[in-house]
Amino acid sequence: MDNLQAAANRWLTAHDDNKAGIYTFSSCITLSDITGDGDTKLIVADLGSGTFNMKLRVYKGTQLLSENTMIDLPTGVVDFYMDSTQPRIPAIAVASGPNIYVYKNMRPYFKFTLPSLEICPREKELWDKYGDNRIEISELRDGLLALKDEIGEGMMTPPSQKLFTLMDMTQMKNFLDIHKGFPLKRSSVITCISVLNKSHAEEGSVSCLVLGTEANLVYILDPEAFTIMESMTLPAAPTQLSVTGLYDVDFRIVISCRNGSLVCLKRGWQRAKSIALLGNQSIGVIHRDKTILVATMDDKISSYSSKGRLHWSQKLPSSILCICPVEITEKSVFYVAVALSNNQVHMYHNKHLIDIMTFSDSISAMKFGRFGRENSALVCVTLSGGIIIKILKRTAMFDANESLQSTSTSIVSSQPLNIPKKTKLFVDQTVRERENSKDMHEIFQHDIYKLRLRTARAYVKSMQISDNPISVDQNEPIKLSAQVLGLGPTYKIIIGLSNTSVDKLSKNLELVFHNDDRVYVMEKDVIEIPFLIPGVDYTFATLVECVSDLGIADVIRVFLLKESSPKPILSAVINMPITEII
Repeated sequence: MDNLQAAANRWLTAHDDNKAGIYTFSSCITLSDITGDGDTKLIVADLGSGTFNMKLRVYKGTQLLSENTMIDLPTGVVDFYMDSTQPRIPAIAVASGPNIYVYKNMRPYFKFTLPSLEICPREKELWDKYGDNRIEISELRDGLLALKDEIGEGMMTPPSQKLFTLMDMTQMKNFLDIHKGFPLKRSSVITCISVLNKSHAEEGSVSCLVLGTEANLVYILDPEAFTIMESMTLPAAPTQLSVTGLYDVDFRIVISCRNGSLVCLKRGWQRAKSIALLGNQSIGVIHRDKTILVATMDDKISSYSSKGRLHWSQKLPSSILCICPVEITEKSVFYVAVALSNNQVHMYHNKHLIDIMTFSDSISAMKFGRFGRENSALVCVTLSGGIIIKILKRTAMFDANESLQSTSTSIVSSQPLNIPKKTKLFVDQTVRERENSKDMHEIFQHDIYKLRLRTARAYVKSMQISDNPISVDQNEPIKLSAQVLGLGPTYKIIIGLSNTSVDKLSKNLELVFHNDDRVYVMEKDVIEIPFLIPGVDYTFATLVECVSDLGIADVIRVFLLKESSPKPILSAVINMPITEII
């Protein structure tokens, strides 16, 4: 309890207003000195009701300083420096729909709109034919539906997407009469926004805007002319992005995508590289040095290397609502705050829980940084719309060696370990190893080379005969698992298949079972698999009956085949259990 008491005494509650009526997310909160007087303001993009009353609010301390009405839902707010003029006053960029609204001194300064996307020629041709009265409404809709099956609804224009939702002919005619003659346009929307320093890493340096769009693209904008300097392609729509580095030197952008993958972009790349498959949708991504922290919807916070190798993964006691980086520059430390649905905020140093804060309501958005004249303030927005401001005490200390638990504290014994005395056998072995160290090392190296050779031969053989539950074919990256249920004589075999690729669809597959008919009878020898979508786990089941009276068990081989190839993609051997006599 001493550690928990110390955790509660590290923070001061500077403000607690449960009637603020703010509906926002962490990406729509920023702290910035927008007046250049050293007094940092809180800028919040309030989503209002979700359909109207969206506002950009500025707080000075606990008082509302100004409000600006927005016409569309915001997706992110950042502060950045457009130029190097004095005094150093940052601009505020608000991402909303397909637009970036730039404010200087909290007054509208510039509006940037995403470039229009290319329209499918066949879709344009169908609309032109209808505009010239060469086809009827039914022909237009049937043609658009056929095109939708080929290219997908996301690649079509908004009028076509709206037409798919209308079922009544009168509604279709009224809708088409309104849009008849208007040119088709296909635009995207901004899903996430961040800032990348241009040439200097110091605070207050000129920085570029980094935008992620629904069209699977990432744009980097020039801070002065607001032109697109870089355009990079993603495998799916981005949800969060974390940026490090300098644009003129080298930079890295880590992005979580809507298909559950974690991808990376670097300077000079035109297409993102997939580094990890999360398995669940991400809630937040933080990139720090060579470590990537990801919070996912399965209540886990995980740490990856810059190449996607999993360092550790930790299950939390409740659902994660948001995460926030906590960097205390005065002490040169970096933590991560995680808000949970049980009204708690946990503070982590790497994977160690070092602090727990309890609130009266769940926290839906957080931002840590300088607020007012305080360098270490945590701004929290609750699910009910309240705003809470916590200030870290200047005397507060976090012990990274302490690991708090949600229910109890860990107790480490202070007694020294009982190390046994050195025996004569130990001394003799030490002398022998010292005298024959060269010979022992050569024998060890010879044995390990033989082991590596045998392993390589077995691996090559398994690839040649596809005797491997994980496919090594890059065109069909599939993983197979098998499970046997039952005591006998009737068993149920469950086969699990998962497509481990990022964007490749596997189709026209078959599961084939091979066994000794004198021992087992299969309900289904062949299971047809139309397709496997990436990132989705599939299960297929069949019954098998043991017909032998000898009380023996045999193996059943499972092959995954593709219609166009006689060679199996992968295979597995199921060792069946002996039938239990009840």
